[in-house]
Amino acid sequence: MAYCSNIFDLVGNTPLVEVSELSPNSRVRILMKLEGQNPSGSVKDRVALSMVEQAEKDGTLQPGQTLLEPSSGNTGIGLALVAKVKGYKLKVVMPENVSPERRQLLEVWGAEIIGSPAGEGSNGAVRMAEHIASEHPEWAFLYQYANPANPRAHYDGTGPEIWRDCPEVTHFVAGLGTSGTLMGVGRFLKERNPAIQVWAVEPPAGEMVDGLRSLDDGYIPPIFLENDGPSMLDRKTVIGTRESVEWTKRISSLGIFAGISTGTAMAGAARCAEAIDSGVIVIVSADGGWKYLSAGVWTDDIDVVVERASRMTYF
Repeated sequence: MAYCSNIFDLVGNTPLVEVSELSPNSRVRILMKLEGQNPSGSVKDRVALSMVEQAEKDGTLQPGQTLLEPSSGNTGIGLALVAKVKGYKLKVVMPENVSPERRQLLEVWGAEIIGSPAGEGSNGAVRMAEHIASEHPEWAFLYQYANPANPRAHYDGTGPEIWRDCPEVTHFVAGLGTSGTLMGVGRFLKERNPAIQVWAVEPPAGEMVDGLRSLDDGYIPPIFLENDGPSMLDRKTVIGTRESVEWTKRISSLGIFAGISTGTAMAGAARCAEAIDSGVIVIVSADGGWKYLSAGVWTDDIDVVVERASRMTYF
């Protein structure tokens, strides 16, 4: 392709890179899909564009209308990019203790930030957004946690790309956030090869780990249930903050500058590799490390980073 007609043509078709040097099992290969190479820097560009385009098609979203969305960062940033280019206003409800990079990126594309209580995390942002949406029916509330365009973005895009580039995949491992990636990619891959296993990675209940959630915290995304999530997943594994940070630093030794949820996914892949005899694991690197510099992951003592993460949401 000589050039793209607009920035949206750059969403998707992200590369796979082999990271088998970090595999604890020499008979298990691990490949990482670098979603940080999307235009606003994360896998959520796929979801943001999918939700907006579907809303435009079905009339939910009219020219010049205001969008409202709860987000801890990446979806809000992706929507801010899409809204700016397409001419919509955007209001993002997010925890008051998110990292400064998140706020700055939202402000770059003109989004208005509505702060929700820090102690309530992303679940609190969801509750506040739902309340605001009920008071402002004139705003378009796309709601990534219940919008079928979320998993569809991965069923139509991420999944086919993985199958095209790595048809020998035996296991797919991804973090559990809205569950859109797991549900969309998982369904696509299992339709091609029912033997492929889908593993979800989640943080311990009560812990805030980059963009992920524990279902035990009391909020289960509607798209997880609507897509028969309990049956789709072959296994869930719990990865804490310290382990996530440790693996994020290990990944950087390969020259891959990725966010903390990538460390979480890599830790889950390592556990998967230890549990199987042989195979090919594909994981999703949700975003790059640029939005996490204030976390000090690569420069500070790990105890300091873990303690800081208990106070600030690095989503």
